[in-house]
Amino acid sequence: MKILFSCLSRSWGGMEMYTLTQLLELKKNNIEVDLLCFPLSKLHNEAKQLSINTYCIKAKSYFHPIKIFKVKKLIEENKYNAIHTHASKDLWILTPALNLVKREIPLFLTKHVGSFIVKKDFLHSYVYSRITKTFAISKVIKQNLIDTCPIDVSKIDILYDGIDTQKFKSNAESTKRIRKEFEIGTDEIVIGITGRFSPGKGHLDFISAVEILNKKYSNLKFLIVGEATISEDDYANRVISLGKNFNNIIFTGYRKDIPDILSAMNIFVFPSHAEAFGMALVEAMAVELPAVATKSDGVLDIIDDNVNGLFFENKNVTDLAEKISMLIDDESLRVRLGKSAREKVINNFEMNSITKQLIRHYHDFLSKEF
Repeated sequence: MKILFSCLSRSWGGMEMYTLTQLLELKKNNIEVDLLCFPLSKLHNEAKQLSINTYCIKAKSYFHPIKIFKVKKLIEENKYNAIHTHASKDLWILTPALNLVKREIPLFLTKHVGSFIVKKDFLHSYVYSRITKTFAISKVIKQNLIDTCPIDVSKIDILYDGIDTQKFKSNAESTKRIRKEFEIGTDEIVIGITGRFSPGKGHLDFISAVEILNKKYSNLKFLIVGEATISEDDYANRVISLGKNFNNIIFTGYRKDIPDILSAMNIFVFPSHAEAFGMALVEAMAVELPAVATKSDGVLDIIDDNVNGLFFENKNVTDLAEKISMLIDDESLRVRLGKSAREKVINNFEMNSITKQLIRHYHDFLSKEF
């Protein structure tokens, strides 16, 4: 089986990272996968470092007649059995390219981000008409697809993002190393947040909660992990500027050793205002971290309140601080929620299981010989 993955985004966030992760998992299952991406993007550079076969086209807007023919030629020459895009904008190139190819090739779309506009006009109906199956990464994204896109509900399935729970697990040596790197004492409670610096991710709410908690406790350290991506520097600078007002906030920058960073934490916070799913949250839960998360959108698929995490009211920093305080004050609660969190991840978001589900979808639409 030979698949072409597509993600022409220039950013570097959950969608782009998961495109790469899922591609690598398919390759582990002996499926040949190439990647169509934007030249010199972070995704392109990361893929090259991993020796992934990549093809690049610059597609900043929607209409690209020359690029359409280039992709048509690419599909024909490489004889792909299926195309799988992780960015709906790519459909503006993929649909016309596939319509020019003289054989039936399934087109799959994974919808990572919801739309704020209704796209049921003639042109969108055309670009979405070629889709064989759409995967929504959460229930809220499935409903968003139904509400905003010209796709029959029978062509939409929920396929959660997956995680390697053998990679993401608590590790005592990692805890010791990271705490030593950032000069964190053994008696200090570490509360952290991971993810790119982007408006709506809740960094400012997190810092507001820090201010409240610092008035009550003297043994806390706060880790803010991540960096800005394209067009997000102003927001990142604002977050960092505010954070410098507190001597117990540590900005780690971009880290590739996220499992190790998480192992050094005692409590994880996920204050995103509107999240399609929440991979950073799932990663933390896999490491047995008790989490305080926003009660909204895709997070509802992940956390069961007071079973494997705690909810707080969206954008309510007082409630956020109160829920964090509950975990600071009760170590037994932290342990109970953390163990249940990992169990929830293993049962629902294990990468091997998710990958097998995806492969079954591929087989359903390909001929018996594959």
